[in-house]
Amino acid sequence: MLQIRYLARRIIKNELLQTRLCAVGPVTNAHQRQIQFSAALSKRRKTAEEKHAIEFAPKKKNKPQTAGVVDIWRNMTVADLAQSCQLELEHIQEVMLYVKGAGNIEGTARLEDPKVIKDIAAKCGFKTKIVAAPVVEEEEVLKDRDVVPRPPPAPENLKERPPVVTVMGHVDHGKTTLLDSLRGASVAAGEAGGITQHIGAFTVELDNGEKVTFLDTPGHAAFSAMRARGANQTDIIVLVVAAEDGVMEQTKEVLRLAKELSVPVIVAINKIDKPGVDIDRVKKELSQHGLALEGYGGDTIAVGVSALHGTNLDELTEAVSTQATLMGLKGEYTGPVEGVVVESKVDSHRGKLSTAIVSRGTLRKGAILVSGQAWAKVRGLFDHAGQPISVVTPGMPVEILGWRELPLAGDLILEVESEKMASSVLRWRANQAMKEKALSDAEAINLKRKEHDEQYKAEREKARLSGFYRRKQQGPRQKEATPDDGKPRINVIVKGDVHGSVEAILDVLETYDDNDRCRLDVIHYAVGDVNESDLELARLFDAIVYAFAVNVPNKPPPGATIRPVNIIYRLVDDLKKEINTKLPMVDVSEEVGEANILQLFDINEGRRKVTVLGCRCTKGLLKKSLKYKVVRNGELLVDELGLESMRHLKNEVDSIKKDVECGLRLDNQTLELKAGDTIVCYQINRVPQQTEWDPGF
Repeated sequence: MLQIRYLARRIIKNELLQTRLCAVGPVTNAHQRQIQFSAALSKRRKTAEEKHAIEFAPKKKNKPQTAGVVDIWRNMTVADLAQSCQLELEHIQEVMLYVKGAGNIEGTARLEDPKVIKDIAAKCGFKTKIVAAPVVEEEEVLKDRDVVPRPPPAPENLKERPPVVTVMGHVDHGKTTLLDSLRGASVAAGEAGGITQHIGAFTVELDNGEKVTFLDTPGHAAFSAMRARGANQTDIIVLVVAAEDGVMEQTKEVLRLAKELSVPVIVAINKIDKPGVDIDRVKKELSQHGLALEGYGGDTIAVGVSALHGTNLDELTEAVSTQATLMGLKGEYTGPVEGVVVESKVDSHRGKLSTAIVSRGTLRKGAILVSGQAWAKVRGLFDHAGQPISVVTPGMPVEILGWRELPLAGDLILEVESEKMASSVLRWRANQAMKEKALSDAEAINLKRKEHDEQYKAEREKARLSGFYRRKQQGPRQKEATPDDGKPRINVIVKGDVHGSVEAILDVLETYDDNDRCRLDVIHYAVGDVNESDLELARLFDAIVYAFAVNVPNKPPPGATIRPVNIIYRLVDDLKKEINTKLPMVDVSEEVGEANILQLFDINEGRRKVTVLGCRCTKGLLKKSLKYKVVRNGELLVDELGLESMRHLKNEVDSIKKDVECGLRLDNQTLELKAGDTIVCYQINRVPQQTEWDPGF
């Protein structure tokens, strides 16, 4: 640039000089000066190769975000939305005031509904694109940790929720029939034997428009754990007592659970339409067991109803509604979801399902849930009728689809931010479970180690005393496996429709106490239909597969025994019969007849002197071919005797009837018998044994 300016000045100076010379006179060649430019200023021409070469424009880097489109994700905060839109936080908060359902506008408040986020972005003039929640790099270095429920919510965040009412009572007192009348359905007919064997959860809308979540628990003795879970998850207990039976065993158990958990009770005295029932007697029995009823010094409501004919159901629902209003039940509808697993099962068409009750937050599709050592990405939500729903609020039951593993009934459900967080929680919980198991097994391990140390010291001392040259090899090492003791054994595989049923069956089998005569081993149990691996396992272990209300193969392979059952006490009866067939036959002594010894006669038979017993048969029949024993003053003197001769008068006979005198000669002549002793005729019978196992029902 400086060189061009220099040349321009020289050109201008040269032109001025020529102008002056022209004014003076002609200029000679000697005075003319040539201007030369540098080669650096000249433009270089392209070669032929360069002319035909293709020039490529540099690649443009993809922008992380398209102009006019913002990234959004579920559960993002208001501050995250402002940062994604590249706007001030105050601007987003002002826009949220004009968006329906925006809720809290604080910077840390989470926006759970993607539709609300889209509406806010649209008000700001942006389109949206749903992406995964960004992962903070600092989380990569964090160790696995557990997730716990949130602290109690602030009172201003609470709203009214429907009450959770559990219907409990003794078996066959009409619990399910009562709920059928309330919701206009028939469930009891679908239960095997009319006995509820699951926890049914559903919502009923009362005549006054209020919604109530009902839990129907089984009353059978085997389902005590399921009843306890129902009491843990409830706000109000409706205790159903049959007017004809009064207080029964499961009724007492419900009263105990309600007292331990401090849950209010409403008594429904059912079957009042039957002739001869005495309602006052039932109320007195309940008062004697610590339940203070109205009119008996307490405030517990008792309503006489007829579940079959729908009598006084309005009074019962009004009592439930009044009790719920007095309790002021509220829940938090925002934030991560919390709930409880009521029941879990495996559906052959839809996969792993769980029935749950949401206690906090709002559950939607796509949520990441953790329960025990199972997790799920919610793929579907269904109500009690099997209809899909999109939103589940506190106090509502729901069937959740999307579990990777089946959660256990009674476990707590917690929502986490991402699948990565769920995996971290499961690793932490699995590690804790292993530590707890190691601690529980430490005592048994130490005991076994002590036995090995004592055995080692004894063998070392024995070798030391025997001397160096006397030490010999003790032979091959003994096998550590327990030798077969010859006792009969029954192996069992349990497959059930829901986790609660499998749990109840295992609890019943745990009461088996006749292992001294026949061993009972459960080699496998699970929830779901009977599959090929179960049949292969049954064939290898010669096990019986009990399919409790699940599907079984049409043609099971040879060597596999499948017993489909749908009522728990029928399973127990079948198992008892199987145990009885495994028990060996035993010898049982059966008395056939008795005779009194009246007199002893010594006679000579050749050169041998023998004693003949003069007897009279006093009971039953005496047979020569059977065994005999002698009883003196009620005590057994000798048994397993045989007869050499049985005579009536002078004739040899095979049997003697009652009140007939006879002469008996025993094969053992060394006995010193007396007149007045009793000789008993008996026979040994081989009879099958019966197991003494009594599960309690």
